[in-house]
Amino acid sequence: MLRIRYGGPAVGVCPAGGDEAESGHDRRLHTAREVADDLATDAVDREQAGKVPLDEVSRLREAGLLTLLTPAEHGGGGADWRTAYAVVRTVAAADGAIGRLLGCHYFLSFGARFFAAPALAARVERESAAGQWCWGGGYAADEPPLRLTPTGDGYLLDGRQDYACGVAVADRLAVRAARSDTGEPLAVLVDPARPGVTCVSDGDVFGQRLAAGGSVEFDSVPVPAGDVFGSLSSDEGVLSPFAGLAVPTARLVSAQFCLGIADGLLCEAREYSRATHGSRQLPGQGPWPGGPPQDPYTLTAFGELAVAAHAASALADQAVEFLVSGLARGEDVGDDECAEITVLAGAAEAAAARAAQEITTHALDVIGAGAASARHGFDRFWRNARTHTLREPVAPRLREVGDYWLGGAHPPFVLPA
Repeated sequence: MLRIRYGGPAVGVCPAGGDEAESGHDRRLHTAREVADDLATDAVDREQAGKVPLDEVSRLREAGLLTLLTPAEHGGGGADWRTAYAVVRTVAAADGAIGRLLGCHYFLSFGARFFAAPALAARVERESAAGQWCWGGGYAADEPPLRLTPTGDGYLLDGRQDYACGVAVADRLAVRAARSDTGEPLAVLVDPARPGVTCVSDGDVFGQRLAAGGSVEFDSVPVPAGDVFGSLSSDEGVLSPFAGLAVPTARLVSAQFCLGIADGLLCEAREYSRATHGSRQLPGQGPWPGGPPQDPYTLTAFGELAVAAHAASALADQAVEFLVSGLARGEDVGDDECAEITVLAGAAEAAAARAAQEITTHALDVIGAGAASARHGFDRFWRNARTHTLREPVAPRLREVGDYWLGGAHPPFVLPA
């Protein structure tokens, strides 16, 4: 297998705050590249084996990547979302499923800040950092609702969630459940080690085999009152605009995952083409920088794919800047600003998903018949991207963007799977 250094174009720009902030961003991204290089050495074998990624999560934990977004005063890395998105993209380029797992962890572990009172969020983040928790689950509204029944000192959780990311490796699950008495949807934190929790890995999925996804069943699982964050209601006026920023935050996790997949395959296709097709000589041409010239079809095809990747990346960069600015405003962010950020993030997700689908399909054409060899594992990029876009289709994002630009309609509060 070719030895490739991972870490595509940087996402956004380094955090504001001078040399110290820039140094912190660069240092963490360097760590992510080292982890990505490590994952890449046996990515094909691990993906084909499809084992539960316990060792991979341990690598993330040892590198300090699981606590990256947790504030330093709570025991974490104190990074912002610019850095987190860059890390997700870098890891996804080497191992798409692990990048997806890490991105979901970042979003879910950040959820307490969106949906819980500040004191509760601080307590949860301290416990998460101390225990080096890996978070899994999901808040998707299209899942059959779990039922949360009030008791004297807390709640009982019942029901089944058909798909949740990271359930096979999670130390904590963050899920959506409806109160049995009022029907209000709430964000709930659950320890999967509690009696009554049954996690089942999704063993027959054709992509994202190492994302530890699957179903989870809850049978009268006790939930302390302090593990219920707050409302996930989409009714007007229930959530603050700051809580509404959870939607674009999650959309940009999806976008960075897709861009990482595109980066990874473009990188491997380039190295493979240089090694196998670079010896083709074209009459009347001089030396090609870095090696012999390649045929015009290959050059044009790579050019088209690179343009698709750069265009989607530029849109994602812009969306990240708007989001980080909105998050920094906290509760001062307004409804109109939240809507604008959400629309831009949705557009970035749609562009990244389309780029990933185009690149993971047509890069195989450039590689040629060698792409069919299982030992190279080029197909894993397409399978990981396609599995993701089936769960997060582009069409709803395009409708939201169109509705906003034509009529000014604010996007609905819909969290991704």
